[in-house]
Amino acid sequence: MGIFRSLPPEETVALCERAWSLGVTLVEVPVPDEEAVPSFLAAKRAAEGRGKHVGAGTITTVEQLHRVHELGARFTVAPGLSPEVARLSQQLKLPHLPGVATSSEIAGAIALGMNWVKAFPAAQLGPGWIKAQLGPFPGVNFVATGGVDAENAAEFLDAGCRGLAVGSAFSHDGAIEMLASTILTLRGADHVD
Repeated sequence: MGIFRSLPPEETVALCERAWSLGVTLVEVPVPDEEAVPSFLAAKRAAEGRGKHVGAGTITTVEQLHRVHELGARFTVAPGLSPEVARLSQQLKLPHLPGVATSSEIAGAIALGMNWVKAFPAAQLGPGWIKAQLGPFPGVNFVATGGVDAENAAEFLDAGCRGLAVGSAFSHDGAIEMLASTILTLRGADHVD
């Protein structure tokens, strides 16, 4: 998943197109406030007809969730676990990826019926944390987010992550190609879907 935060609409679309050309199917545009709405809408329009999905990130309140649902978000992402946001997302039938950093938060997400979670901040938690959490929570699907790049992507996937979320690497020449190459190599080795 590509994450494109606090960028003008044109730059957001350009990075979306770059991500899509490399095989990325999901894009998150954080929408913490109204200033981010034009970039989200531009990405959403660019995704239409391409079979790609654009979601809204940094969703921490039910008010934000209602707003991005009205705007047509295909999914939402949060930095943490809010039971109110999680419950409303289920009522709206809008997939939600809550952030977790503790066993208690993982257990809370499971109790709310969520088996996909965002391991955040992944670079600080580390691949060992993922592996350790999969012991007591084998049915949880982790998406490593925060500090994921070409140098550590394979470690997170090998630790058991089912997805990666990458932001700044998409804007650095060479870094995203290296990351894409790593993922393609792992796909060839049957490490990821």
